[in-house]
Amino acid sequence: MLRSLFSFCRFFIFWIILALITRVIFEVYFRNKLSGASFSEIAQTFQYGFLMDASVAAYISSVPLLVFCVNWFTKGHIGSKWLRFYVYLAVVIIAIVTVVNLNIFREWGTKVNFRAFDVFFNAPSEAFAASSSSPLFLTFALFVALIAGGVFLSKYIIDFDFKKPNAPLIVKPVIVVLLLGITLLIIRGGLQVAPIAQSNAYFSSKPILNQSALNTEWNLIQNVVENLESPGNPYVFMPAKKASAMVDSMYAVKKDSTLHILTTNRPNVVIFQLESFTADLIESLGGEKGDAPNFEDFIKQGVLFDSVYAASDRTDKGIVAIMSAFPSQATRTIIIDNEKQERLPALSSVFADQGYRTSYFYGGESEFMNFKAYLLSHKITDLVDKRDFEAKEMNSKWGAHDDILFRRNISYLNKVQKPFFSYVQTLSNHEPFELPVPPHFPGDDMGNKFRSTAYYTDASLKQYFDTAKKQSWYKNTLFVLVADHGHRLPLDKSEPYEPRKYHIPILFFGDAIKPEYRGLRVKKLGNQTDIAATLLAQLNLPHQQFKWSKNLLNPYSLDFAFFDWDNGMGFMLPNQAVTYDNAGQTVSYIQNRNAPKAYTNKTLDYAKAFMQQVFTDYLR
Repeated sequence: MLRSLFSFCRFFIFWIILALITRVIFEVYFRNKLSGASFSEIAQTFQYGFLMDASVAAYISSVPLLVFCVNWFTKGHIGSKWLRFYVYLAVVIIAIVTVVNLNIFREWGTKVNFRAFDVFFNAPSEAFAASSSSPLFLTFALFVALIAGGVFLSKYIIDFDFKKPNAPLIVKPVIVVLLLGITLLIIRGGLQVAPIAQSNAYFSSKPILNQSALNTEWNLIQNVVENLESPGNPYVFMPAKKASAMVDSMYAVKKDSTLHILTTNRPNVVIFQLESFTADLIESLGGEKGDAPNFEDFIKQGVLFDSVYAASDRTDKGIVAIMSAFPSQATRTIIIDNEKQERLPALSSVFADQGYRTSYFYGGESEFMNFKAYLLSHKITDLVDKRDFEAKEMNSKWGAHDDILFRRNISYLNKVQKPFFSYVQTLSNHEPFELPVPPHFPGDDMGNKFRSTAYYTDASLKQYFDTAKKQSWYKNTLFVLVADHGHRLPLDKSEPYEPRKYHIPILFFGDAIKPEYRGLRVKKLGNQTDIAATLLAQLNLPHQQFKWSKNLLNPYSLDFAFFDWDNGMGFMLPNQAVTYDNAGQTVSYIQNRNAPKAYTNKTLDYAKAFMQQVFTDYLR
């Protein structure tokens, strides 16, 4: 009997050891992010992660335990082959999750979650194209090494030739109940009232240490369960009326006024959604010099909103924020839910109702993350995507590069009825950052590859405007240039919980802008969601249906910005920014630690109120 119990312990310990190995791999892989942590802090990641490691080990052990319990009451004997198969399969799954997590965390700054698989199943070709920038040899080597190591260790730790213990029949049920009870207790993390949660692994003010302690497999299971179960609001921080009142107070204005910067209130409108065009690329926004030199010239002739932040960190969040002025929902994405996205307002619908011809241009697959359904649901009349280009024009993994797309857009605008509204989505500055021409910044360094693709998009924009200026419709056209989201590259210094990652440009450009306003810089804090109210106010069109949008050219509108990422959110007020990790229920970042505590707490309260109210609206 004791030998049998010892065999159970060995099986359980094996999965604990494997969890420790995967944590070591994670911390070595991201050793640069851990460079500021002491040995003691790193050791604590194993201490605080142990309960989750044990929970996962208990989950995995529960299946063999149930088989044993059933078999113990029968006369037959189940051989070791099934157990070997089960162990090796679990090792392979853990190896897959481990290497996928390394690449997801490198790009997103969060551990692998439901959203990663959601993207894969909704747009597998795009997911593979994005992952092609990953270090494939290192990924494969780690995958093989983890499987080989797991199989090797299992032979020395696990007792595959497990024998039935000798025990009286009357004792067997007691032992079974005891073993199952202990396993369940370990799975829930102890006898406390609330079962184990992500916050149990959080112990530090340094988010990378908390992410290191968080067991990857446990976090993935929890995240998948949360997203598949019946929807509820996971972001309830305060009474509903209070959250609603706080949000409404930020959009209230003393006077519905605006600075009129256009020569006409019925211009053609072209919105360029620029892939990953982070502020770090733009010198005028504090970015690097030379990455986007033509954009600097555009700024001199346009109106730059220089304190604007993206809604989130992915394209599917960005397009809804720009077109529908609806903020990101963190763990969810409304664009894939047709019943919900169809109820959103959209700029394309407003312009269509005003007699504009509406169009959408993209060199890739418009079905990506349900874009096509979203666009057609909101009165996009002409939709041009990769199916409308010749095979020789499909010169990237995603589709047609930006210069080809731009030429097609001008050709279309030369023929279409006026006025028109056209939405142009670029793709060149996307993983794997490959070009059909020699890169401007040489080398295989990911930062330089990113700079080169951004430079290419920038050069393609110049070619576009040089050609557009020769067209009759140009003088009556307003161009809006905005990034879909920020990016960790090219500097690789911004984490998902830092506002810097979300800092992006919004530029109004073209001859439709009055000469006296060309070169204007608007410093009001804002979001992508503010494009709708700002643009429609220039056209003297109502924008009340865009409740999450404020007019950045109204001197009475308030300075603030809201953004979120996977299970976290941030809020910015003048001289302060605070971000909050909802999984660990901890503050991740405070921009100004010298600010009065009351002001910092106020900023945090707004972050929570906005997140709560956004998700409430999403559920509706």
